Amino acid sequence: MHPGRASLIGLALSCTLAACSTGEPMAAAVAPPAPTGIEAPAPDSMRWLYGSGEAAGASIQAFRALADYALAAASDWPEQSVVMGLPDAEGGTGSATCRDADGSAKPPAVVFDVDETLIQNLGFEYWDATHTGGYDPKVWDEWERTGANYVAPVPGAVTTLKRLREAGITPVFNTNRSSANAEGTAAAIAAAGLGDAVHGETLFLKGDDATGSRKDGRRATIAARYCVLALAGDNLGDFADIFNAGDRAPLDRREIASRGSYARLWGNGWFVLPNPVYGASIEGTVGAVFPPEYRWRPTGESQ
Repeated sequence: MHPGRASLIGLALSCTLAACSTGEPMAAAVAPPAPTGIEAPAPDSMRWLYGSGEAAGASIQAFRALADYALAAASDWPEQSVVMGLPDAEGGTGSATCRDADGSAKPPAVVFDVDETLIQNLGFEYWDATHTGGYDPKVWDEWERTGANYVAPVPGAVTTLKRLREAGITPVFNTNRSSANAEGTAAAIAAAGLGDAVHGETLFLKGDDATGSRKDGRRATIAARYCVLALAGDNLGDFADIFNAGDRAPLDRREIASRGSYARLWGNGWFVLPNPVYGASIEGTVGAVFPPEYRWRPTGESQ
């Protein structure tokens, strides 16, 4: 220890002992004020998704695999689209023909969700991180209309869409943004460097049909026009509505997604992007996520 530091420690200790011997009260330690505003810690989920290299790597990995898969599928020219949620499909999922009624081939496409799949809503999430009160649909509606200059592409998205277009594969956007805000959504996609999106041709939105936020109807509309080679999204509903049907518990959704025919689709036509910030993937109480048979405790700790 440095001699000067040792003398300072001794002085502090002697002062403390003196205070004790004289009965003088010691001043209580005052904790520094918690940082607020932009100095406050961002929520863990936002730090990971929007600020970490790990999130960037996971997204780039998924997009590279998607592009490789789609280009290989297009070269083989499938007769059927990838399996997807369709409104009249038995069991909730099925495929559509890749040929028109006259036998001609439909143009190939890959269908993408938009928010946190292709674009990161950095401006909105900054606002959300610095304000209380929870989700406000009026604020989100304004964001859809005016937030185009405050979005960024998800890492890997720009390169992937460029590869697809160069191979003659059309990126199609299927998002639950409102059809009333189609212009703002197309502007956000373009501002992120992801190219043009034309409502009713390559952009499909909530309100385009009577099914609300469910996407199977829009998928059927897209599959009637295109040979859908692959799907990409950050929520299971971006692949099939069956995953979000009813009031499924978190582990029920997990079980369905990880078994049988659905398990075989991940990386094989279905490509999921990480999103721990919002959506059904982050719902669930401690009891819902950890069933009784996995509730370990150290020896001697009360139940």
